[in-house]
Amino acid sequence: MRTVEDGARVEAIAEYGIVGAPVEPSLVSLAQLAATLCQVPTAVVNIIDDRAQHQVAAVGFDAGVCGREDSMCAVVLQDARHVLVPDAQRDRRFIDNPFVTGELGHVRFYASSPLITPAGISIGTLCVFDETTGSLTAAQSAALDLLAHQAVEVLELRRLTQELARSNGELAHFAGQVSHDLRNPLTALVGHLDLAAEAAASGELPRAVRAVDQAEAAATRMEGMITDLLAYARAGGAQPRRDRTSLREIVATALDDLAAVISAAGASVTATIADETDTVVGDPMLLSLLMQNLVANAVKFARATGIRPLVEITAVRAEQGWSVTIDDNGPGVPVDQRDRVFGAMERGEARDVPGLGLGLATCRRIVQTHGGRISIDDSPLGGARLRVTLRD
Repeated sequence: MRTVEDGARVEAIAEYGIVGAPVEPSLVSLAQLAATLCQVPTAVVNIIDDRAQHQVAAVGFDAGVCGREDSMCAVVLQDARHVLVPDAQRDRRFIDNPFVTGELGHVRFYASSPLITPAGISIGTLCVFDETTGSLTAAQSAALDLLAHQAVEVLELRRLTQELARSNGELAHFAGQVSHDLRNPLTALVGHLDLAAEAAASGELPRAVRAVDQAEAAATRMEGMITDLLAYARAGGAQPRRDRTSLREIVATALDDLAAVISAAGASVTATIADETDTVVGDPMLLSLLMQNLVANAVKFARATGIRPLVEITAVRAEQGWSVTIDDNGPGVPVDQRDRVFGAMERGEARDVPGLGLGLATCRRIVQTHGGRISIDDSPLGGARLRVTLRD
């Protein structure tokens, strides 16, 4: 059965994009250095998810994949500490392991150091082993720990490089799409003002009034777009504040700001915060913006289907922070689009719904700057469930 820890580990591993990718030369170099310093013929960088151990860099043998149940490193993964086993055939944790019994290998000496992400998640090991018994000095053990830390640094650099490439591509798309989307209401605004001027000059006051009303509507659309753009930019700016604030107050502020939108849609929005101690750590303004976007998005898409929007906000204390869900009775999001809709300028299949497609992209930016996660699932109300986890 997959545990909460396994889920967090799988998500963390996915961010590095290392499993199934071409071998990372820097990781191979670290494995080689580990084998040399520990004076053994074999070393490997293991990434361990909920099902398998992926040998992403190896020295002394060909890297491969094995089931998690067969992995020696998976046995000590949860401890997330340095492990030294002079003789695996005499260690009760490994005596029946296929890598020890001869079924998959003949390991006797084994040592490993955990790969721990900056968020504190253990995702694998850097291990060394030999078919003869052995040991490590204190200096060698410390060196193995240091090399494991360096392996995580390599993975972090890989993640940031990939993120930068995605960001640059997104920025190019973003600039082109913004230019296109803002040009439409601007053209409409200018055209309606010209019509109003012509009508007024010819004494056709009713036609002039209608043209001014249409110009005002175009200006309002532009204002909304610019507000979305500023919110998106703000969410990707400086590091957020880390204040202790009331989650109830954040939700209340967001709903107050959306009062007119909720009323106009005839929506029903309820909020339930299960824990009496509702303190959350983060930037109050950004967290309020997060709630605004999530609720406004739910109301907008439900209303677009022609039904009365129902939105339920639920917040419960989780092990390391808060789990917040926003359920709606809208059209939902198809499974194959649930990752894509978090991209800037993405609107999924609902392209007839007004907006730049920045709402969920802004939400993801805010959640990520707070070290949290956001995902989409099916809602008991029939629409989408947006789930946000915020770490303390």
